[in-house]
Amino acid sequence: MWFVFALLSAIFAALTSILAKVGIEGVNSTLATAIRTAVVLLMAWGMVFLTNTQGGIAQIGRKSWIFLILSGLATGVSWLCYYRALQIGEASKVVPVDKLSVVITLVLAVVFLHEKMTAKSLIGAALITAGTLVMVV
Repeated sequence: MWFVFALLSAIFAALTSILAKVGIEGVNSTLATAIRTAVVLLMAWGMVFLTNTQGGIAQIGRKSWIFLILSGLATGVSWLCYYRALQIGEASKVVPVDKLSVVITLVLAVVFLHEKMTAKSLIGAALITAGTLVMVV
């Protein structure tokens, strides 16, 4: 089931890029990011209340709060940079560079989470990097 959700994530991420590229035309990229973020915020809290999971807030520990907040800050910076890049660059070049996050995540997972880097992961990361270079050069 994880694969279905991951694939849906990829499809909606692709739609996000195309819709955003059209939507930010003539709009300040920071303002566009704030509008997008407000919509995401409303949708996320809507899902919390729809699934009746708001009671779980009290059970969230200090460590989780810190890392969720840091993750949110990283997401915000990522979105601000992404929208600016998308505004001044071609979507067909910005998106592949953005997806280098896959390779960076693999490296960070090895360094900070002590996950194993397999030969398959290493080859995949090299191919993603090579593919990105081919697409943007």
